[in-house]
Amino acid sequence: MQPTPSEIFQKLTEENRQQEQHYRQKCSQVGWLRLFIFLAGVGSVVYFFRQDLTSVAWIAVMAFYVLFLVVMRWHQRLRYRQFHHEFLKKINADETERLQGKLLSFDSGERYANSQHLYTSDLDIFGKHSLFQLLNRAVTSIGKDKLADWLKHPAQETVILERQEAVAELTSQLSWRQELQAKAMHYKHDKQNSNLFFEWLHAPDFFRNKAWLKVLLFVLPILTVGSIFYWWFVEDAPSYPILGFMLVQYILNARYAIFREQYYEQSSGMYEVLKSYTALLAQIETHSFTSTRLQALQQQLQIKLKTASGYLNELAAIIQYISARLNVYMNILLNGTLMWDYYWMYRLEKWKKNMAANLEPVLLAVAEMETLASLAAFQFANPDYTLPEISKQPFEVEATELGHPLIFLKNRVTNNFRMQGAGQTLIITGSNMSGKSTFLRTVAINLVLAFAGSAVSARRLRAYPAQVYTAMRTEDNLAESTSSFYAELKRLKMLLDVTTSGTPVYYFLDEILKGTNSRDRHLGAQALIRQLHEQSASGLVSTHDLELGNMAQQNSDYIQNYSFNSTIEEDKILFDYKLHPGVCNSFNASKLMQLMGIRME
Repeated sequence: MQPTPSEIFQKLTEENRQQEQHYRQKCSQVGWLRLFIFLAGVGSVVYFFRQDLTSVAWIAVMAFYVLFLVVMRWHQRLRYRQFHHEFLKKINADETERLQGKLLSFDSGERYANSQHLYTSDLDIFGKHSLFQLLNRAVTSIGKDKLADWLKHPAQETVILERQEAVAELTSQLSWRQELQAKAMHYKHDKQNSNLFFEWLHAPDFFRNKAWLKVLLFVLPILTVGSIFYWWFVEDAPSYPILGFMLVQYILNARYAIFREQYYEQSSGMYEVLKSYTALLAQIETHSFTSTRLQALQQQLQIKLKTASGYLNELAAIIQYISARLNVYMNILLNGTLMWDYYWMYRLEKWKKNMAANLEPVLLAVAEMETLASLAAFQFANPDYTLPEISKQPFEVEATELGHPLIFLKNRVTNNFRMQGAGQTLIITGSNMSGKSTFLRTVAINLVLAFAGSAVSARRLRAYPAQVYTAMRTEDNLAESTSSFYAELKRLKMLLDVTTSGTPVYYFLDEILKGTNSRDRHLGAQALIRQLHEQSASGLVSTHDLELGNMAQQNSDYIQNYSFNSTIEEDKILFDYKLHPGVCNSFNASKLMQLMGIRME
């Protein structure tokens, strides 16, 4: 019997916990070894100098220094493994929490929320207990941005199919996906610093129109160091050439101090991000893929005769050398004799010429790979979900056992559902709390998943790609002096604008025009449904207005009635949350009011 995803995640959590403890103990042991080597080295050197064994003392200095460096690198590798298993432990523990519906500790993606978007606010795409929290495994800011973009914009059929193929391939590659995620977690990701760096990539070069400075960049350090050696080894050699060359460097440093500072500020915060991208790129470049999209992304990472990870690793090294200026004494020495900042600024600009045009495709490949890995992780964690079929029949949606992915009840109720053709409206009536609104959100959020290239919460789903539109949570706005009714009208105007533009639209309208009197609401809803029938659109409308269901009698070619019902047994109201054909025939408002203490006649 195959283990469940929950059992796999719990097993991996425990295995990585044990590995983390193992490497933690090894780190502690090697840490004590480092201290012993340091103390032994100091003691040995002092002893040899006191015994006038100067040559032996200097040999001891070099030997213990090299040994200390070797042990230090060993310690760093052990620390890396310790943290790596700690991250893998967290990744699997997080997967277990997602299966249990515990999403509050994850990035909510609130920054992507937009109340004016066509559907994200109504469907909990972003925010607390959102689809973004359920899906996202990206660590980098660009990976999160890419996932948010896919959730906000439905893809075309060919793109959806390419993503599905890639997701299907990555779903079974659990170890590779988690390694990709863990490697990114070793480093900090500061989007603000990233933006500064990318602005620098497109900024004019400092050395442009400064050919004379390029010459000095290579000549002055040679003259300065040469004069120092000459003064050191030649008796009675004058020192003023040294002072003269260093004075020239001091003047140049003062003259362009602001540019040197800008280069440092724009690059300093990028070291951690670049090391992270380098690790991710190396993980992607060395893997073997079979799907078309994954191979195309991998191809984007081959630049000229070098891999993208090689270029980024080179850039990270340059930035690390620039950071040497943080040490006051090193700054004075290096910039006073070697024009240190200018040399690495020159190297940065040379790197930029080779990579500026190629960097964006490389980072987009990383972002898309993280997004595809997120969708694959979602499917792996939910093996009962399916990748949907893409229909060529306009507005065809056919689902079997369709459920809401953000409802985590063990006995979650699912429904079968079917609609087809432009201009169709399904009117959903039902008693209070029977599941009308939840059903609309269930269909809509699964379409969002389908058109992003993801698996959906259904045993089977077949859907025609189109724009999703919702009007469910319209509220008043005191700051704009907008009533809830007017806010809803503005929302419906947005729907009409989208449909009249020729864009195919699935609409999901919950209790439309609820902010006005019953007569105007009824007439307005009828008029809207007739108008939408003439457009390239189809959808669902939920309502308490049972008379709206009468439209199906005269317009059976494009209006169908469905309902959610409830039954009352003594003081209990029972719901089956199942979709039934026809207008609702059971009501519970009076009973609910009675249970709340209102005396009903």
